[in-house]
Amino acid sequence: MQICYEPIGVMHCELKEPAKTPSFYSRSEIKGEIEVYGQFQEGLTGIEACEYITVIFHFDRSEGFELIQRRRGVGELSGVFNLRTPRRPNPIGLSILKLERVEGNRLFVGNVDMLDATPILDLKPYAGIERD
Repeated sequence: MQICYEPIGVMHCELKEPAKTPSFYSRSEIKGEIEVYGQFQEGLTGIEACEYITVIFHFDRSEGFELIQRRRGVGELSGVFNLRTPRRPNPIGLSILKLERVEGNRLFVGNVDMLDATPILDLKPYAGIERD
């Protein structure tokens, strides 16, 4: 079985090198902008009510994987499913980003932990946290 996805948008941010990417979104102070492609813009209706959004993305620069790895290449060995590594059997990432504002098809976000030009696969409201 083959599963194919079409990106709905792309991340724009200052992060260009994988080694400089924060290891976890909650520790990131980096801001960015998600550009949602025009044909998907209508799907953003109401998203401004969210304080945080779940962003599902593709680790497009990741090559290969190992089932046992070291966290950031150091420390004890651990299973890939216990790590946030981009080197996964299916290179899919998930982050919870702070939604700062929406302007048309652009979402301005904080807590960015992905590289510039990362393909965005899906967006979902982060359950339980909505703006007052």
